[in-house]
Amino acid sequence: MTLSIPEKNQLIVRPLQYRDLEAMEDLISQGQGQELSQRLVSVDRDLKQVRSWYGLRQFLSILPYSYQKDRRIYVAEREQKILGLIQVSPFNRTETTWRVERVLVSESLPELETLASQKEVGSQLLRYCLENIWEARTWMLEVNVNDKHKLALYRENGFQPLAQMTYWRLPSPLIAKLAQQNSSLPNLLPISNADAPLLYQLDCVSMPPLLRQIFDRDVHDFKTGFVEAIIGKILQWLGKSEEFKGYIFEPQRKAAIGYFRLRSYPEAANAYQAKLTVNAAYTWLYPELIVQMAQIAYESAAKSSNLEDLTCSLPSLELVSADYQPEREEFLTEIGASPIEHTLLMSRSVWHKIRETKRLEGLQLSEVLQGLKPARTPIPSRISILKSQSQDRDSSNNEDNSTGSSNLKPKT
Repeated sequence: MTLSIPEKNQLIVRPLQYRDLEAMEDLISQGQGQELSQRLVSVDRDLKQVRSWYGLRQFLSILPYSYQKDRRIYVAEREQKILGLIQVSPFNRTETTWRVERVLVSESLPELETLASQKEVGSQLLRYCLENIWEARTWMLEVNVNDKHKLALYRENGFQPLAQMTYWRLPSPLIAKLAQQNSSLPNLLPISNADAPLLYQLDCVSMPPLLRQIFDRDVHDFKTGFVEAIIGKILQWLGKSEEFKGYIFEPQRKAAIGYFRLRSYPEAANAYQAKLTVNAAYTWLYPELIVQMAQIAYESAAKSSNLEDLTCSLPSLELVSADYQPEREEFLTEIGASPIEHTLLMSRSVWHKIRETKRLEGLQLSEVLQGLKPARTPIPSRISILKSQSQDRDSSNNEDNSTGSSNLKPKT
């Protein structure tokens, strides 16, 4: 009997442990400063908070329906050295689509000086997630178009482009200018869980069918859980984040035609992150909703500072648009917003192989046909009885015909 001894320099991918936190922070510090927009602020914030919330997160992961219980971090280790990490999370409530949030590979170690070695570590991290997260049918990610190494890594692992995203920044002077305008939104309503069907319908009609199939959202994705709502209130009370959201209701069609969400983070360098969803038939809502968000940002800054310092403390606003939204990009260019980052939305599907419980090589044909034999004598049905009676009647008629024909033969 031979034992399989692992290689000395074998790369191991495993879940994050407490002893890996210091190496993880070094990887985060190496990756910072490469992104122009604030799209990864929440991801980096969660990675930084792993040390202080490690024990609580491990406890919450045991409880059902816990807050962010499925956000996972894996590390690549070789000879007790952390070479890289990957952070993934479910994109929808059903967990059929997962998102690669961050892939970080160390560039300071001597064994990772070449691009080939870095690509090997990144591929191992991606393949580990693709093979071990069985509930995921589709994977998606977002990468900067100028990051050629990450693009090559994702393409080699089967990811294909879906859409090109552009991140826009509205500077503080533009926010102050837009806040002075009037926005006529008579049907602007606050959002609650009862409005989830309306928001789900709006989300479906605002994107191409391919993206709608990959995102695979349902009504529950637009509802806020009880624990999530409590944590959001606590963070807002502590000044860690602030969120404003609302939607436009069309009374004649009884449908939502526009939605916005404005969120701020202290780590976002005094910037608001905005999400805007508009029905393609109501693109005239872009100016009204942008003005509404500018007024909210202006009023929020006025409450937290003096009027003399308002110009300096007024935050900027970041907004994203896709290449299938030409009206939005045209409007943002017209008002003076500046594009700060171009990214590529990519995805790939996963079909896991079903493990066979019995090998097919030793399976005989008789064993296959054995299960097709009846367990008992079949009971005759009404149709079979009628068929047998008709056969008996036909046989008797044939006998009578043969007897009659023999009697009609001439005597010799």
